[in-house]
Amino acid sequence: MYKFIKNIIEMYSQKPQKGYVQTFKKLSSSLAENLSALRTVFNQSADLTIRELSISGIPAAVITIDNMIDKQVLGESIMSPLLSFKYIGSEKGLLEKIKLQVLYTAELLELSSIEELSLKIMSGFAAILIDGCENAVSVGIQGYASRGVSEPESDIVQRGSREGFVESVRVNMTMIRRRLKNPELKFETMTVGKTSRTETALCYLTGTVSHEILDELKNRLRNIPLETVLASGYLVPFLEDKGSGSFFSSIGVTERPDTVCGKLTEGRIAVLVDGVPSALIVPYIFAEHFQSLDDYSNRAYFATFTRILKYCAFFISILLPGIFVSLGTYDPEVFPPIMLNKIASSIAATPLSLTTETIVILFIYEIMREAGLRMPQPLGYAVSIVGGLVIGDTAVNAGLIGAPTLMVVAISAISSYVVPDLYAPSAMLRMIFTIIGGAFGIWGISVMLSILLVDICGKTSFGVPYTSPVTPMSSVVLRDVVIRAGWKTLSQKTEKVQDLPGTDLKGADKNE
Repeated sequence: MYKFIKNIIEMYSQKPQKGYVQTFKKLSSSLAENLSALRTVFNQSADLTIRELSISGIPAAVITIDNMIDKQVLGESIMSPLLSFKYIGSEKGLLEKIKLQVLYTAELLELSSIEELSLKIMSGFAAILIDGCENAVSVGIQGYASRGVSEPESDIVQRGSREGFVESVRVNMTMIRRRLKNPELKFETMTVGKTSRTETALCYLTGTVSHEILDELKNRLRNIPLETVLASGYLVPFLEDKGSGSFFSSIGVTERPDTVCGKLTEGRIAVLVDGVPSALIVPYIFAEHFQSLDDYSNRAYFATFTRILKYCAFFISILLPGIFVSLGTYDPEVFPPIMLNKIASSIAATPLSLTTETIVILFIYEIMREAGLRMPQPLGYAVSIVGGLVIGDTAVNAGLIGAPTLMVVAISAISSYVVPDLYAPSAMLRMIFTIIGGAFGIWGISVMLSILLVDICGKTSFGVPYTSPVTPMSSVVLRDVVIRAGWKTLSQKTEKVQDLPGTDLKGADKNE
């Protein structure tokens, strides 16, 4: 038992981890040795295609991965020019001639190691090896199937673009570039995951970004010890600041390229992961969960109203069931007499206590939500209808659940969808506040709310306070936090920094 507990403590203890260190094996001047090494690396995989040919009597080979390339481009831009090219000279001179005079494609890279060569081949490049040359040339002719650009499903706006990120990181980079035609926009690619070797791209504006934050982000990405990275969520725990064991994440996620562009102009950094139709944004602060692109498309007064509505909905979603349970259990005299009679009669008609009843309804709701989310769409509608009939009508009529409790839980659940980015913490906090309210009353809720406030105020995102610009207080709080000022105010420049949609981190950090 002692050993079992010790293993659990060691498993969950935060130990410093280092990323993997990749070794590189240089290419040989022998074509046969290089091809043999590639076959060994790919373990004679069926999709590895090696086309051996002769260029003016010099042995060569073109290596690709089947269905990762555009075969028409391969034939017209690579194979046909190589087979018809006439050359007299050395092997090294042939490679230079091919790079400068033969190939018609724009994306050309010269490689010197087996690892680089295999990575490019698996990324949809065609590699050209020549006998007697220690380097290889990779040509970008990607042609794998990918989903077309469509409207994002979880980040919908009324008066904005209908384009959302797709799984191809190159397409996502293009959508950002198309919106920010600025030479300061820079993309840097990195490889994460020892086994998956997933390509990631850092996006930032060189004249706006904080280079300290940029260097720290690169260092954290290099030190990620994961074997595989199949989603951006794999990276989030390693990118957050140390000690971020909180319900709230200090890494932003968005599916919209226009939102990313707005954040880049504020000095943020976006992380694109190949195979993921979303982008990570760092640094990210708490107030940004309540902002959307529609806030900057509507009039300022309406945007301010909707933003206040979001803050109210968030607090309703996490506090309403707990306050209802605490007042109904310990301070029922607070309710108006008519409402108190209704609540008392519903409690008397049900077999469960008010606290237990609320927790059961919350638990059943989460089961229904998860079932409707994971099941096929037609079945999801059926689950919603059946759940509504069973919980909303049959259970109340049968005396198993009280109507006031059901109403409170329904309002809280609907409010949690007003700020979808915070649904996960809202669901957990709603359950915690309900349990604490039933056990300790309104004083327990007050203590828990204070603990939550301290946790939020103590968080940082790459050194930026999570509650900026409220704490430390900045003038930006009157421009674009709870109140959304008009564009004539937002377009005014502060010292060295221009406030654009969202919260100005640099201004907040300097207490301007």
